[in-house]
Amino acid sequence: MSLKDQITEDMKAAMRAKDSARLGTIRLLLAAAKQKEVDERMVLDDAAMVAIVDKLIKQRKDSVAAFTQAQRMDLADKESAEISVLSAYLPQRLSADEVTAAVLAIVTSLGAKGPGDMGKVMGAVKTQLAGKADMAQVSQAVKAALAG
Repeated sequence: MSLKDQITEDMKAAMRAKDSARLGTIRLLLAAAKQKEVDERMVLDDAAMVAIVDKLIKQRKDSVAAFTQAQRMDLADKESAEISVLSAYLPQRLSADEVTAAVLAIVTSLGAKGPGDMGKVMGAVKTQLAGKADMAQVSQAVKAALAG
């Protein structure tokens, strides 16, 4: 079963359970997926769905930070709940050590040296670790590997 099919089934289950918070988040995810399909005239595969989930989670994290700074904990809590629903659709994330090891392997294979090669390394890293790791964490690992 594809990820999109799984999300659709979860939406139906949330409807039956009358879980309005979960249902709203899942509908938002499916709407973002449908928008991407219409805009790009393509059918989304699991990798594209993971990218959409990642994007939505990043937006929610930014919102939580802004709401917390504005002392609107009610809105921050709502965004945090949406993050937990969306996180269920991501594959298992790599640990920090696994990310560092993967980045070092890519840096070595490319023969990259110094901060000037960051773009080249990030391009290779994104294709291999997309959806498996937080890209902010990956970026930090690449900077550390190229600095050392």
